[in-house]
Amino acid sequence: MKNYEINSQTLAIISCGKEKSKIIEENREFIVYLPSTKIIDNSCKFFGSSYEGRLNGTKSILGVSHKAPIIIEETTKIIFFPTSSPRLESCSWIALNKISDYYKLYADTIIKFSCGKKIKLELSYGIIDNQVLRATRLEALIEKRINNFKK
Repeated sequence: MKNYEINSQTLAIISCGKEKSKIIEENREFIVYLPSTKIIDNSCKFFGSSYEGRLNGTKSILGVSHKAPIIIEETTKIIFFPTSSPRLESCSWIALNKISDYYKLYADTIIKFSCGKKIKLELSYGIIDNQVLRATRLEALIEKRINNFKK
């Protein structure tokens, strides 16, 4: 597959090198021949923005300048966070609202999704915990702004 837009079934985009990513959805897994961050950019564009636009929005809201979570689509609360700098080819992206739990396993971290699937990331628990907290904070601030706008 040469193109992919994130949807409500997407759990993770796992980098498999410079030009290849593994897509993990609730009911299937497959390879897309694009870097993970390009899939994020294409998905942002599909929903009317761009990666750079969403990144600038996150920076404005959170004040975060690196490894920033991204709102792909705000009405359905599709928020992804990177596992490393998006400039690195090893960067993978995880869907915040699909996570049911995450825990340490030796030097790695296991992420358990609400559908029951699990993935093992060769990253420390602290890194994942920090990224989940950033993404959760972004979600809360966006929710607050939306609620204030509706008043």
